[in-house]
Amino acid sequence: MNDGVNGVALAVFVFFFVLVTVMGFLAARWRKAENEHSLDEWGLGGRSFGTWVTWFLLGGDLYTAYTFVAVPAAVYAAGAAGFFAVPYTILVYPLIFTFLPRLWSVSHRHGYVTTSDFVRGRYGSKGLSLAVALTGILATMPYIALQLVGIQAVLDVMGVGGGESTHWFVKDLPLLVAFGVLAAYTYSSGLRAPALIAFVKDTLIYLVIAVAIIYIPIKLGGFDAIFSAAGEKFSQVNEDTGKPVGSLVPGEAGHWGYATLALGSALALFMYPHSITATLSSRSREVIRRNTTILPLYSLMLGLLALLGFMAIAAGVEVANGQLAIPQLFENMFPAWFAGVAFAAIGIGALVPAAIMSIAAANLFTRNIYKDFLRPDATPAQETKVSKLVSLLVKVGALAFVLTMDKTVAINFQLLGGIWILQTFPALVGGLFTRWFHRWALIGGWAVGMAYGTAAAYGVASPTQKHFGGSSAAIPGIGEIGYIGLTAFVLNIAVAVVLTLVLRAVKAPDGVDETSPSDYTADAGDPGVAAKLPPATAGAPGGH
Repeated sequence: MNDGVNGVALAVFVFFFVLVTVMGFLAARWRKAENEHSLDEWGLGGRSFGTWVTWFLLGGDLYTAYTFVAVPAAVYAAGAAGFFAVPYTILVYPLIFTFLPRLWSVSHRHGYVTTSDFVRGRYGSKGLSLAVALTGILATMPYIALQLVGIQAVLDVMGVGGGESTHWFVKDLPLLVAFGVLAAYTYSSGLRAPALIAFVKDTLIYLVIAVAIIYIPIKLGGFDAIFSAAGEKFSQVNEDTGKPVGSLVPGEAGHWGYATLALGSALALFMYPHSITATLSSRSREVIRRNTTILPLYSLMLGLLALLGFMAIAAGVEVANGQLAIPQLFENMFPAWFAGVAFAAIGIGALVPAAIMSIAAANLFTRNIYKDFLRPDATPAQETKVSKLVSLLVKVGALAFVLTMDKTVAINFQLLGGIWILQTFPALVGGLFTRWFHRWALIGGWAVGMAYGTAAAYGVASPTQKHFGGSSAAIPGIGEIGYIGLTAFVLNIAVAVVLTLVLRAVKAPDGVDETSPSDYTADAGDPGVAAKLPPATAGAPGGH
């Protein structure tokens, strides 16, 4: 790592950062709202985005700084196990094709802004809605923190902020500036800001990967040399465990862990509030269906991106924190000006999802905690004001995490968030297809899944952590090592099924379902859609 500041790379990085900052503030005038004092406008962009805007927004939402930094870092550290992100993003799109259009339709017809809005309407249960909302907020916080870790990794490699002996304020000042700018334009422009910036972010990412996958192997002597170097490293024995440090191909003992992590991650991805926020911002059901067929293009990019982990090994990159491996690879291999472009891609790749995540978490708090429990008579303008303020608080919480905790554990806390958010799947996806589950049974299943998942993850140790050191543990009754989130999910379903049978047998009150079968296939412009929307939503652009 360079001791001084890479001035050329920093100048290019600052140029793109200033560019997207200006775009973020100008976004408030892009598709300007007739009534900006509503969550439909600030938090969902007026539900007006078409196919390409939605594609870039969802891509910017799902393929983040975590993707750019942590996935190849996992490959760099452990080998093939880090590729789990590739199959899970392949699995996820056929899955969401079956339920996202239904969620969009019923949300559009009833003016739902969050998944908890739908759960409350479907089951007539504020308690279940609260559980889903709290889980969404809890799972989103470490995800936002991970984006800030990505920005900090880039700044560290560029030499910005000084060394370890530098005063903490001076060292973290660049990150504080980036955070302040992100908070300001998110507050001002809402979802329109990341939607507009996503065009720049994805263009830069595709450009950097296209160049890296050709240029770096040429400089390293081809892929034969790259895989040979990786194979040699992973054959070395870890002194702490007595086992090889990794593998080019997962061994038989790792098959269960690899498969369950990929499947569980696929089930969890579109349970995250930010995924749903980007989805509900689209203007029609057909936009969602079309996007589920073209979003797999990002999976192709992801497979190439993961290979950068092997390239970092072949290039002789040595870092104590694996999160720095790919930024350091770019620093070592690219000319300074193009390294700046690559760093900008990572930095903007953090800003876009961080903005969407903070908006999504704020919407959950406003609609399903503030309005449902604290101020039921809140006006649309009051809702919007509260959501803006909460979006700032969420980012402050993520920033505090980054500044006070060990950066190397950020990925483990994000994986813990995946375990939590997966436990909302039965209530959300189950509710889109059937009303058979009892609302109290779903709360019981959720509680068991959350308790087991958290306790099991707490018991996982790693060389750097006594607790929460990973997301895999022995599967009860099978003995194989598997993804804790999927085990918790199975327990969740089992408890919900048993309790539903019991509660239906004793005729426990079922709650009122405010939806009808036709709601789940409705599209924009269908008769009756605007009539069912809340007054503040029915007249908004794209809200009818």
